[in-house]
Amino acid sequence: MKILKKRFLQILAALLIIYLLLLIPDNTGKDSSVKVSQKPFSWNQDSVWRKLESDFTKAKQLPAAQLDSTISSLKRNAANNLAAIQNKQLSVTDSIFHFTENLFFALAPLIAVKTEEIYWYNNYYNDIRNSIKQQSQRWDIQQPAARNRLYRLLYGLRIAVEEVLLQNNDIHFPAGILVKNEASVTPAVQIFGIKVHSGDLLVSRGGAEVSALISRGNDYPGNFSHVALLYVEEKTNKAFIIEAHIEKGVAVATVEQYEKDKKLRFMVMRPRADLPAMIADPMLPQKAAKKMYEQALSRHIPYDFKMNYHDSTALFCSEVASLAYRTNGLQLWPSLSTISSQGVVNWLQDFGVENFITQMPSDLEYDPQLAVVAEWRDPETLFKDHVDNAVMDAMLERANHGEKIGYNAWALPVVRIIKGYCIIKNFFGKTGLIPEGMSATRALKNEYFVAMNKRIKSNTLEMIDSFILRNNYRPPYWQLVQFAGIAANKN
Repeated sequence: MKILKKRFLQILAALLIIYLLLLIPDNTGKDSSVKVSQKPFSWNQDSVWRKLESDFTKAKQLPAAQLDSTISSLKRNAANNLAAIQNKQLSVTDSIFHFTENLFFALAPLIAVKTEEIYWYNNYYNDIRNSIKQQSQRWDIQQPAARNRLYRLLYGLRIAVEEVLLQNNDIHFPAGILVKNEASVTPAVQIFGIKVHSGDLLVSRGGAEVSALISRGNDYPGNFSHVALLYVEEKTNKAFIIEAHIEKGVAVATVEQYEKDKKLRFMVMRPRADLPAMIADPMLPQKAAKKMYEQALSRHIPYDFKMNYHDSTALFCSEVASLAYRTNGLQLWPSLSTISSQGVVNWLQDFGVENFITQMPSDLEYDPQLAVVAEWRDPETLFKDHVDNAVMDAMLERANHGEKIGYNAWALPVVRIIKGYCIIKNFFGKTGLIPEGMSATRALKNEYFVAMNKRIKSNTLEMIDSFILRNNYRPPYWQLVQFAGIAANKN
């Protein structure tokens, strides 16, 4: 009995020593200094947002004839404004763009009341978007003035349209919208009811918390968190989606699998047919997609948590598209993405990011070489997308005030054992519970991050429900950010 007791104590002591050893924190050696000096974009227009909401409430009280007359006058201005943009080459500093932005925002609260005009407003948005994209072809997109102008218009006008749509529960707007039928000679298929061609770039937004972080944690906060590349076999017309997943690295999916994967929105982008490289070889997108498809099948390509687009041994989602086109003579992201906020940098470093001058999914929209072909928004979850953005904006504001992502240190030994098992599964080509390339500590920090997000979102939703009950309309985005900020400060 004494021998058994002694052996038991020895085993217990050994397990305790192993547990204590596994408690030793990672030596990340991360550099806490900001990597770039660019200043993040800021709207600084709180008074404008408040006025728009006030205009909306006033518009609901206007006599129908007065509302119609005001909208008709602004529509005439809009038609003249569009013609002016379409008919001449403009510099990025031209005052007409400031007028365009103000006019579009002025229309929004009125159109939100007169629902019959929503379809006109959406079509006007598409016309303006195409015209701005065309103007940007002659701008130096690497200059901050050009980048700011493009962002204000392309992102800002989209948000205005969506605010209008969200104020009208009775309007069943189509999920898919054709923006520009850019010519392509490559094989085509349908995704979400939209005709897409081999080599097209599918830029999307997932519903996970980390998706919101990727789309918002940028000097130009956007709506998209993921990029995939479409490949269509010429002989069989079978379509495949090549994309990098955090969980399993670069993988190939069918169209059916891609559509089943949860998405709040997605956008189709295509190289312009009039680019010199495309004129020289109209099948360039097909070749780029095919080469990446073959690479994805021929070797295991892990996910690149570092977001280093210079190193192709591991790839993150944007890099799949970037590498495919770069090796075929077309460099996407001529203006690289930058992440300059210290708090955002710190949080992303916690998840393994090391490069803060990189290629972010949302910024692909501002590449003048690409045409926006179509956009798809889930009408049922569009408001969820806005709430998720607002919650993440509030969280990142806390990050910039020094809040850190913690983790349950006592769980670290157990999670490290699980990670060891995952490494064995990865060796045999299986997907583990903890993604390849993610440490046990980072897995725990991700768990902490998700829990923080859920708490803030839950409190934000309570304030949203109260607002709707009091005011009988959905709170606009600037109100969502305010609610999320209050919830984050309580967290």
